[in-house]
Amino acid sequence: MWLQRHISLKPRSRGFHLITDEVLAQMPEISGLQTGLAHFFLQHTSASLSINENADSSVRRDMERHFNVMVPEDAPYYEHTYEGPDDITAHIKSSLAGAELTVPIAGGCLLLGTWQGLYLGEHRNAAASRSLVVTLHGQADGD
Repeated sequence: MWLQRHISLKPRSRGFHLITDEVLAQMPEISGLQTGLAHFFLQHTSASLSINENADSSVRRDMERHFNVMVPEDAPYYEHTYEGPDDITAHIKSSLAGAELTVPIAGGCLLLGTWQGLYLGEHRNAAASRSLVVTLHGQADGD
């Protein structure tokens, strides 16, 4: 079975956000897969996807602070600042973290670890909703 869907993630403030529940709510077909893979592709160059801690929100705040130290705004050598000081830094952060993930599925569930969740890294100060392409491949119940 193959299924591909474009889903929209609600607009978020700058930072790292846990999006697992929002994605699962828009992809009920995952629950019907006995074995498979879910591929998530973010169609943006100023945001990112990753898997990390889902229980303690301080991890997300620490990630944002560390990324801001690693990739500071207003560096004098930046050229691509057409949309503001967070323009090129958002692109750099997106490249560092990536824009796609593949997660195995078993028994109708994403096989994330106990403390793992899907993160959206929003690297712009003012962003709109984000588009995510989700591709499922697997064996459904009863196949």
